[in-house]
Amino acid sequence: MTLKELAAELGVSTASVSNAFNRPDQLSPALRERILEEAKRLGYRGPDAKARSLRTGRSRIIAVVLAETLTYSLKDAVASELLSGIAEVLDAHGHTLLLLSGRQDASQVPGSSSIADGFIVYGLMASMALVEELQSAGHKPIVAVDFDLGDHPAIHVDDEPACYAIAQHALKTPASRIGIVNLRLTETACNGRITEAHALLPAGRTITRSRLAGFHRALAERDISPDSVTMWNIEENTYEVCAPVLAEILDLPPSERPDLLLCMSDRIALTAVTLAEQRGIRIPEDLRITGFDGIEEGQYRSPRLTTVQQDSTEKGRLAARMILGLEPASPRLLTTRLIQGETCP
Repeated sequence: MTLKELAAELGVSTASVSNAFNRPDQLSPALRERILEEAKRLGYRGPDAKARSLRTGRSRIIAVVLAETLTYSLKDAVASELLSGIAEVLDAHGHTLLLLSGRQDASQVPGSSSIADGFIVYGLMASMALVEELQSAGHKPIVAVDFDLGDHPAIHVDDEPACYAIAQHALKTPASRIGIVNLRLTETACNGRITEAHALLPAGRTITRSRLAGFHRALAERDISPDSVTMWNIEENTYEVCAPVLAEILDLPPSERPDLLLCMSDRIALTAVTLAEQRGIRIPEDLRITGFDGIEEGQYRSPRLTTVQQDSTEKGRLAARMILGLEPASPRLLTTRLIQGETCP
């Protein structure tokens, strides 16, 4: 059974049959369902992908290059929401999603990546080697998410204004000892307290710099010097990596322990809440905590997390629409929302 034979059998055009498999948005749901059901009955599995790729020069594959391992990215709430948004758009337009980890050596990347029609690059890369290798493969569209990548369009959320707003909210109640827990702020690995010996990553490489700038702006308005605020760094946004650093903070003597923690992610903040509760530290009476991301877990537990909510799913949709040419390939800045929870009322 060929595409032409199936079209003749159904009394539709060959373009309609092709669209049913490759561009479902071009057909009514009823017509597409009828074509697919009849194709299944007659044993037709769809247009040959290899032949189509040779004929059109397009594979209908979009690769997403993730800063982290695939295991981490699929478990992480923010990354999985982004991937969900990307997949939603690609599914609707008959494209396939290919996941790559920026932590892979370029020689380990599957060969299918070389025929991808475009690349979405997400997050701070431990090494730019893979991205540079993919860029050198040809003039294919690239969209960066949450960091800047040369002249390629980038999608960000309003990190600096958002962190200014949440810090401004937190500082309405005076704090004696403020701590900031960053996420991947230092040039070299540091899972602990940041000292003068640590060089910080430039603003274009990490969203943490923009978030930190927002915190510092709010502190300056209260005549609080950033130099008086102790900072820590977290290397990976997981409970296992966060916990030792936060345990070190919470185990300080009460006279040294922060009574306000401004955290760069909800995972960091939620880990702090859990460990504080285990130690009998009352939230928010003894310690107030803020996060960033707005993941569901933070809103379903008690005390409910005070945080900044970003729409990671919409960020993924936008990246996919841009890579498919459905949106202008230009820098975009998405807005966020302050959620006033119970950890910092």
